[in-house]
Amino acid sequence: MDKHQLIEDTASRTGAAGDDGPLAPHDVERVLDALFGTVEHPGLIAEAVRTGERVVLGSFGDFHGADDTIAFRPGKALDSYLRGGTG
Repeated sequence: MDKHQLIEDTASRTGAAGDDGPLAPHDVERVLDALFGTVEHPGLIAEAVRTGERVVLGSFGDFHGADDTIAFRPGKALDSYLRGGTG
């Protein structure tokens, strides 16, 4: 899945009955760019890890520094889902 597909699929899942409707794809892209960064600007996750913080995204997992690189450790729910568990 490339960035464009991730944006489109995410936008399509953001609306629910009674809501204002789904987010526009350009709004989803702005959020992803703010979190993960672009070629020109680092994202919030990279900035936090660079300063020694661990970024925890609930049951999805966490990003942290490891030997001058960024590492990702999946959370229990993601790990279980990928192994064919609940989901």
